[in-house]
Amino acid sequence: MRILIEVLKHALMITGFVFVMMLIIEYINVQTKGLWQNNLAESKWKQYFLAAFLGAIPGCLGAFTAVTLFSHRIISFGAVVTAMIATSGDEAFIMLAMFPRKAILLTIIIFVIGIIAGFITDKFSTSKHFEMKFAHNKFPLHIEEKCDCIPHKNLFSNFKRTSIPRILMIIIITIFLLGTISGEIGPQKWNWIKITIMLTSLIALFIVITVPEHFLEEHLWEHIVKVHIPKIFLWTFGTLLIVNILLQFININDWIASNMFIVLAVALLIGIIPESGPHLVFVTLFASGTIPFSILLASSIVQDGHGMLPMLAESKRGFLAVKTVNIIFGAIVGIIGLLAGF
Repeated sequence: MRILIEVLKHALMITGFVFVMMLIIEYINVQTKGLWQNNLAESKWKQYFLAAFLGAIPGCLGAFTAVTLFSHRIISFGAVVTAMIATSGDEAFIMLAMFPRKAILLTIIIFVIGIIAGFITDKFSTSKHFEMKFAHNKFPLHIEEKCDCIPHKNLFSNFKRTSIPRILMIIIITIFLLGTISGEIGPQKWNWIKITIMLTSLIALFIVITVPEHFLEEHLWEHIVKVHIPKIFLWTFGTLLIVNILLQFININDWIASNMFIVLAVALLIGIIPESGPHLVFVTLFASGTIPFSILLASSIVQDGHGMLPMLAESKRGFLAVKTVNIIFGAIVGIIGLLAGF
């Protein structure tokens, strides 16, 4: 029962953050008529550096944001690869605490590798191939119109004839916000993750309160709440539950320690799991001097914490494609590292 409750809380945190980020990005896209998206589209390198920066942020919030941008087709498939290689998930905090210098070095290395991998991935993936591969992931951009989204006379004029979708969205965001503040959802202690979730939730609440009815129902309710959010929550909850149950019965640490000849292959395969916990095994083994830096680096390239859970919900092909690319780069770096003796 304890595992079920913890998994539910974690799934709610992930789904809630992706939800408010989707609202904010959709709002900005419409208000700017897609100008910021066009600016990113003009330069793939801007996308790679943005994605690498988001991935390098400790924790999974940056990775979730990258997946959200991808869902809006604002960044490329290669940029998603960049973000997922550059992220170390929640383990980044632990590595910074256990071996800060090596952790910073590792972050710099995967930041650079991520950008290179993103560039190479897009070089071998044309836009037509990309659209065909992920055609079912059609998040509407709605950049053809501009929304007068802030009432000039009365901020709460929308409540004179409010709709059920607006009321439900206000309730959902308010519960998520209160859960975050109280520590029931997300981090219990006040840190930058908790503050970020709280601020983005407040912005999303402002958007839901102030936007006109057409924008709310067509852009937010029909496309985000009804289509994306249930799917993201169910896949996130189900995946986390299965992984946690399996980890209760499998002692990965002992198995790896007694099979060092295939430890690199194990690290690459375990990196497929969309969960932060398994990677902690390699962090612990490296901290104790059991495995070399190259295996920790390969593991960090492939694993992305919970960052790919929203992608798994939106596009199974996308999830497998990103993981495949990451495994290839992780294997190359890991093998070169072992041969070079580091």
